[in-house]
Amino acid sequence: MITRMSELFVRTLRDDPADAELPSHKLLVRAGYIRRTAPGIYTWLPLGLKVLRKIEEIVRAEMDRIGAQEVLFPALLPSEPYVATNRWTEYGDNLFRLKDRRGTDMLLGPTHEEMFTLLVKDMYRSYKDLPLALYQIQTKYRDEARPRAGVLRGREFVMKDSYSFDVDDAGLDASYAKHREAYIRIFDQLGFDYAIVKADAGPMGGSKSEEFLAVSPNGEDTFVRSPGGFAANVEAVRFPVAEPVDCSSVPAAQVVDTPNVPTIDSLVELSNSLQPRSDREWAASDMLKSIVFMLSYPDGERVPLVVGLPGDREVDEKRLEAAVSPAEVEPFTAEDFEKYPQLVKGYIGPLRDGKQFLGEEAPAKVRYLVDPRVAEGSEWVSGANENERHAYHLVFGRDFTADGRIDVAEVREGDPSPDGSGPLTLARGIEMGHIFQLGRKYADALGLQVLDQNGKLVTVTMGSYGIGVSRAVAAIVEDTYDEKGLSWPRSIAPYDVMVLAAGKGDEVAKKAKEIAEQLAEEGFEVLLDDRKASPGVKFKDSELIGVPTSVVIGKLLAEGKAEIRDRASGEVQIVPVDEAIEAVKKLAE
Repeated sequence: MITRMSELFVRTLRDDPADAELPSHKLLVRAGYIRRTAPGIYTWLPLGLKVLRKIEEIVRAEMDRIGAQEVLFPALLPSEPYVATNRWTEYGDNLFRLKDRRGTDMLLGPTHEEMFTLLVKDMYRSYKDLPLALYQIQTKYRDEARPRAGVLRGREFVMKDSYSFDVDDAGLDASYAKHREAYIRIFDQLGFDYAIVKADAGPMGGSKSEEFLAVSPNGEDTFVRSPGGFAANVEAVRFPVAEPVDCSSVPAAQVVDTPNVPTIDSLVELSNSLQPRSDREWAASDMLKSIVFMLSYPDGERVPLVVGLPGDREVDEKRLEAAVSPAEVEPFTAEDFEKYPQLVKGYIGPLRDGKQFLGEEAPAKVRYLVDPRVAEGSEWVSGANENERHAYHLVFGRDFTADGRIDVAEVREGDPSPDGSGPLTLARGIEMGHIFQLGRKYADALGLQVLDQNGKLVTVTMGSYGIGVSRAVAAIVEDTYDEKGLSWPRSIAPYDVMVLAAGKGDEVAKKAKEIAEQLAEEGFEVLLDDRKASPGVKFKDSELIGVPTSVVIGKLLAEGKAEIRDRASGEVQIVPVDEAIEAVKKLAE
C-alpha cells in the first residue's frame, strides 16, 4: 500500500504547542498524529490512528491467544450497577454523570467491572461454563481534575480491559498467570523499557495486584527495585513493623517548656541542651512528628487523621491517598483547627496534660495512626498538645498507644527492601497495565453465582486486567524519541518505509514512485513524499514523523545511487538504486 504525502491529511509544526510539557505531547502534536479538541481530549489524525490501531492489534492477538473472547460494551451506561457496588459514590468527581430526557441517572463508563459481571450472570449458570475470559478495547471516560501530558493523562482514552471468571481461587490463580504471560508478550512487542511491580489495588479492590510500568523520567509513578528482585510501586511498599525494644532504662515521661522551636532541627538542638540523653544525642529520627490531615469520605463525612512518624521523614501524599481510599485527603485548614481546638498547631502529639490524648483516648472522630518504624518500647520526643511544650522520654506502649499503623512515609533511596533483598533504588514510570485478582467483590455485590459439581450455588471469583492502549502511544514516544523527532519501533510505526523524492526533475519523481511501488509489492506499507517541497523540508518531516526506514531518491540518482536511512540508529547507507529494495528488506529483518 502506498500513501502520498501530497494527499495525506497531515500538518507538521516547527514549534512546540504552548500547552505541551512532555516530549510525547509536543512531538505527537508537531508531527501531526493528534490534535487537541478540549483539555484532556484529543482527535486522532490518520498517522496517530494507524499507530493506535497497530497497538490494538498486538493486544488483541495476545488476548485471543490465551482464549479470551472479545465483546464491546456501550460507553453510555446505566447508574444502577454502579450504585449497587457503591462506585457511583466512591468515584466522586472523577465520574462523568448525566441524565437522559426522562431524568434517569446515566454515566460515561470509566471502567466496566459491573457490566462484565452482569453480562456473565445473565448468560451462565453452571461451573461447566467456566473458566471464562472476556475482553474489550473501548473508550473510557474519567473527569481528571488536572488533565495533562497529552494522551498520557486525558479525560477520554482507549483501554483494553479483560476479566476472568472462575469457580475457585485455584482457577483465578491460573487465569491471572495466563494474563500475566500475555502482558509480558504484549509489552515485549511494544518496544519500550518496562518493569513489573507490586501494586496497590486501590478502589478496584482485590488481593494480588501488579503494574506494568514504562520506565521513564517523565513518569508520574515512582517505583522501587532491589538487587534481590523486589519491585513495587511506592504506594504498595509495606515495611515491616519494627521489632520491640527494651525500654526499662528510659526515664519517666516529662512535659517541659520548649519555646521557639519552629522546626525539627531547632527542636533537636534544644533537646540536646535541655534534656540530654545518657546514651547518645537526640536526632531528628527521635522526634515523633505528628501531621494532621482531613479525610473527606464520599458520603460527606469528614474525619481528622493524625499521622505520627519519625521527624526525619515526610508523608508521601500519594501513598496516603492510596492508604485511605476511597476517602480524599484534604489539608487541615485554619478553620479546622478552630473546630478542633484540642489539636494545637505545631505541637500535636499523643499526650495532653501528661496523659494519653490521641489513640485509644482520642477525641471523638480523630484518628491517630503511627508509622511502622514506631516500635513497641521505642523512646520519643513529641508535641504535648500544649503551646510551646513537648513531651520527653515518651515510650510507645508504655506512655501512649495509637489506633493502628499506617505506612505512608516517603520511601527513600537506600531504604532496606521489605523482603530483605537489599537496598532500594528509586525510579519513575508510566502506568501501562494493571492486573488484579478481584476475588468476589463484584460477584458478591451483583449476585454472580453458578452451580458447582455438587449442585450447590457458589460465588464466582474474578480477575481484572487493563492496558492503556492510547497511553501506550505516548509511552513509546517517551522511550524512543530524539532531538529530531519521533522514532517508532517497526512493530507499531504508521508506515514501514518513507520514500522521499528529494530532487528536481521528472526522473527523480519517477524513480521514487517506482521504488515505492516495488516496496509495496514486497508487502511494505509505504509513505511516498511526493510534495513540491525542498529536500530540507522533506528531511525534517521524515525525521519528525519517525518512520523506521527512509529511502532518499535525490541528487545521487545521477550516479545511479540512493540513500537508505535508518531512523533509530541514524545510519545512512549509499547503495546502487537497483539494490535499494534489498537494503530495506535487510533493515526490516
